[in-house]
Amino acid sequence: MDFACLWLGLLLPLVAALDFSYHHQEEMEEFLKNVAQNYTSITHLHSIGKSVKGRNLWVLVVGRSPKEHRIGIPEFKYVANMHGDETVGRELLLHLIEYLVTNDGKDPEITNLINSTRIHIMPSMNPDGFEAVKKPDCFYTNGRENGNSYDLNRNFPDAFEVNDVARQPETVAVMEWLKTETFVLSANLHGGALVASFPFDNGVPATGSLHSRSLTPDDDVFQHLANTYASRNLNMKKGDQCKNKMDFPNGITNGYSWYPLKGLKGQVFDHKGTPLPNVIVEVQDRKHICPYKTNKFGEYYLLLLPGSYTLNVTVPGHTPHLTKVTVPKKSQDFSALKMDISFPLSRQLESVTVSSPPCPKTPLYSNLPSHSAATKPGLFLFLVTLFHILFK
Repeated sequence: MDFACLWLGLLLPLVAALDFSYHHQEEMEEFLKNVAQNYTSITHLHSIGKSVKGRNLWVLVVGRSPKEHRIGIPEFKYVANMHGDETVGRELLLHLIEYLVTNDGKDPEITNLINSTRIHIMPSMNPDGFEAVKKPDCFYTNGRENGNSYDLNRNFPDAFEVNDVARQPETVAVMEWLKTETFVLSANLHGGALVASFPFDNGVPATGSLHSRSLTPDDDVFQHLANTYASRNLNMKKGDQCKNKMDFPNGITNGYSWYPLKGLKGQVFDHKGTPLPNVIVEVQDRKHICPYKTNKFGEYYLLLLPGSYTLNVTVPGHTPHLTKVTVPKKSQDFSALKMDISFPLSRQLESVTVSSPPCPKTPLYSNLPSHSAATKPGLFLFLVTLFHILFK
């Protein structure tokens, strides 16, 4: 009898299966704490701050080194429930957490993902709004805003126009959180439409706004990501929507139009093999609003499709260094092409500290020219409506 009880215990999962219902703050906290307690080797639970009404803004990290960054392991984040009445994303992330931790060591794909990525999951950025919702649906309810009646999705600094609204506690917490990690890619889950939306959400003529779109320098990558995501969801791919919502061809859209990805990673060193921080590593002719700068380990990450590129490596006060690279069509599972860069310094590099915050909080595109050749419409743009795998 004792042996039977022992074997039964071994067969039961470490955390009780998450039911398919909406989970209030207390239930969500209990689930997250149980996961963190029972899967200590691959998870780390922490609060990045408090909501207006004092609720914790929880983030669960999943990875082989959940408490700290490891060189060569990219950081990815999911955020959901920014609008309190858009509730499905919150539950999806809770179920994603359960799926990841219970399949580690069992499912090769999940195991490889946890081995090669550090995943930060924030199920709810607006817990106050969620608690104010009485009946979740596809339409507007009073829980959309935070406890101070602010729309958190429109509370961050903007790249194209001044956004001088009062920063809310939830927004400030996320902005401070972003300073602590070098995130390579993010996804934001919203509700009310079934679509994968990619940046930009607003724009100027130089990004294509005159053609009813607003494209980033990495538009090929974002379109690929959005198509890859949407293709895994049949209803999304067909453009099925909540009632009275617009259609999205192929389940994707450029944020402005709406209202297997490879990559490259490595470290930048000086001639002595010392990692160089604050180095800008970009593809030539792909200037970004906020260029990626290497961290204290000299790490850089670039999301690129297979092809040949020229990298422009820039150290403040030194002549830019150009180097060519070819990203192959096939690579190891969940692994970007690794290429370290030795920067030929023309003189002794002065002591450099990692900048924080990495980007200014004022609009960066206010002085762009009225048009750009990179955003002229092509045949593909006439055939489909263009669209961060970010949900609105």
